[in-house]
Amino acid sequence: MALGTIIYSGLMQEGGDRRALVLMGGGARTAYQVGVLKATAALLQQTGAEAAQGFPFQVLVGTSAGAINATSLAGYAELGLQAFTELGRFWEIVRSADVYRINETSANAWFGGSNKYLAAINLTRGALAHGAILDNTPLIATLRKAISFDGIERALQQNVLASVAVTASSYSSGVHWTFCHADDDSATPPWNRPGRRAEFQQITVDHLMASSAIPIVFPATALTVDGQPEYFGDGSMRQISPLSPAMHLGAHRIMVIGVGQPKRSGLGRDAPTQERPGLSAVASHAMASVFHDTLQADVEQAQRVTETLKRLPPEVAAVLPYRPVQVFAMQPSQSLDALALQHAAELPLATRQSLGGLISGSGGASLASYLLFEPGFIDALMRLGQRDAYARAAEIIEFFR
Repeated sequence: MALGTIIYSGLMQEGGDRRALVLMGGGARTAYQVGVLKATAALLQQTGAEAAQGFPFQVLVGTSAGAINATSLAGYAELGLQAFTELGRFWEIVRSADVYRINETSANAWFGGSNKYLAAINLTRGALAHGAILDNTPLIATLRKAISFDGIERALQQNVLASVAVTASSYSSGVHWTFCHADDDSATPPWNRPGRRAEFQQITVDHLMASSAIPIVFPATALTVDGQPEYFGDGSMRQISPLSPAMHLGAHRIMVIGVGQPKRSGLGRDAPTQERPGLSAVASHAMASVFHDTLQADVEQAQRVTETLKRLPPEVAAVLPYRPVQVFAMQPSQSLDALALQHAAELPLATRQSLGGLISGSGGASLASYLLFEPGFIDALMRLGQRDAYARAAEIIEFFR
């Protein structure tokens, strides 16, 4: 988080106390966010906090599957805290078949047995033919049924929400884009930073498909920027400053929920292995790098810069164009890779057969965790999110105070 972003956001923020919710990406792992939010809603109701009188956030920013959660919440925002319950209902019924299927090339080419070499050959054929390992076409119908885009419009027009933003990464230009939907687009000018740009557009299913297109796993989606079509993939790629969109959109307080690892080298090992990593271990490391490595650094830098600014003498602070930004970050207290390993058998048989060695053993648990849209894993994630939120109840209540 650059100092320039904090100062710029201070220039753009006139009055008010705008709270933002930033939801990071991670495929099926983002069910953890639902548990955190449901516990947060319960805490607000129990304490009678002012934020419990309506929807507690004015800005929603999402990346990848976090973008799906954010827009789902936006569609129900006019219901207040009930929006979190509705999001939970979506996750309780979603299954892998509602999100993706095996490409026909891979499915038709696979023939019996569990030979990992044959699986790799057939997987490669399918990926080359379709541009990705899996076909996420089922997700289109799922999103159209699950998300109320009319509800988003009503929430914006009624000032329940100020803005909703979805991030995606352009394969065409390499630029990380933030697509913002607001009732009054002129209130916040689109920003243009090195490698990062914003544009005000009405959020659609295409934006969500682009933002959640995990590289290599799901195919790219075309979106129009600057009047020209570009192909986009998962917004977690090249996301060097996850908090920046919320600050640009006027947030004074930011709650960010990631789904990273408390100890990525874990799964029970006390020391790194000296063995050459297999394909599944490399894939696991690549996915972790795509989805999680920037959040903690961005949060720490934002907190450090803001704390420094707050310590300035009052007479100096009074003339500076900034507002302190409070950041509250939540991450899982347990390894989601280890949790996925316990539920890996829930993956559909066709997926296990087609992906073969990529998702076998502890090294493949990370990749499997992004695709495990099945009841056991989803329920375990939501319960973990609730436990983690209740463990930090005092901090959450203070954030909304």
